[in-house]
Amino acid sequence: MPVFVRTGLRRTSLRLPVIRNLIERILSAVGEPNAALSVEFIGDRRMRRLNAQYRGRDMTTDVLAFAMREAPGPHSTLLGDVVISVPRAAKQAAEQGHPVKHELAVLLIHGILHLLGYDHERGAPEARRMRRKERALFLAVMPIPVMINPRAAESSRQRAAASAKH
Repeated sequence: MPVFVRTGLRRTSLRLPVIRNLIERILSAVGEPNAALSVEFIGDRRMRRLNAQYRGRDMTTDVLAFAMREAPGPHSTLLGDVVISVPRAAKQAAEQGHPVKHELAVLLIHGILHLLGYDHERGAPEARRMRRKERALFLAVMPIPVMINPRAAESSRQRAAASAKH
């Protein structure tokens, strides 16, 4: 199963093989072990541009999903692309009081479910259905691995603390 994982981040070092393995576990848990997709981790500025360009919303967001199966043509193993804002994920994790690795896992699951046709914006029943599936998948892929290299995360916090003092 081709799973492409890349990062557009300079200051945050991600453990891409670990992330790829988690994505493969998620795909297996949803019954799509042979599906192909790409996942990119980016910053807030790029996410804002993508959100404005493709959804008409000039603001950052946590995750965007670009489904290929919705496109006309024969059924393909290619699901599409998931794009995640790591700074947004870190902020949401802090606000909700859980580790960043959990927030990244939730966003991966959320994005993959969008690629599979789930859409919480279609109404309350579909939103409940998607939340139930997200929770079940999160539990199915436990334990969630550390996805950001600890030294990189530590130096990022130190830079943030230093810039806050100035």
